[in-house]
Amino acid sequence: MTYYDEIAQGYEELHYDEQIHKLKLISESLDISHINTILDVGCGSGISTRYWEGLLGAECRRVGIDPSEKLIDIAKEKDSSAKYFVGCAEELPFNDSSFELVLSVTAIHNFSNFSKGLDEIKRVGTEKFVLTVLRKSANIEEIKELILAKFKIKKIIMEDKDIIFLI
Repeated sequence: MTYYDEIAQGYEELHYDEQIHKLKLISESLDISHINTILDVGCGSGISTRYWEGLLGAECRRVGIDPSEKLIDIAKEKDSSAKYFVGCAEELPFNDSSFELVLSVTAIHNFSNFSKGLDEIKRVGTEKFVLTVLRKSANIEEIKELILAKFKIKKIIMEDKDIIFLI
């Protein structure tokens, strides 16, 4: 059982307000008016996956993936209109160029292989990417360097707890 499986029942109580704050910053800084497909990598209980439906409507195809089976179960219970999968960023089970927006909100520091996970995110995306990284992560410098090397950054937002890369 993983750490996130162990805390699954209290996950939203711990993280909901913080995640919504970041998502508002992101949505205010990103033109998403034409986005029809979204992948949320490290979606947890689906907080951010659900958030986008409110902005883009039910016709937007939203997909979340997370390695925690218990968090995915919660995501499915809370949101039957999105598709949720158990899986990891390093091996995304999607075709190349499948999503117009790929985001990973405060999850990259949990990837087992940062470079491979970022390569997979890039592979399945077509247009926009949002990557947020926990500023207190022990690997923050390595992750920042990889993001800057692999993506063309449009904007960086220095949030209280995260660095938000809009790509």
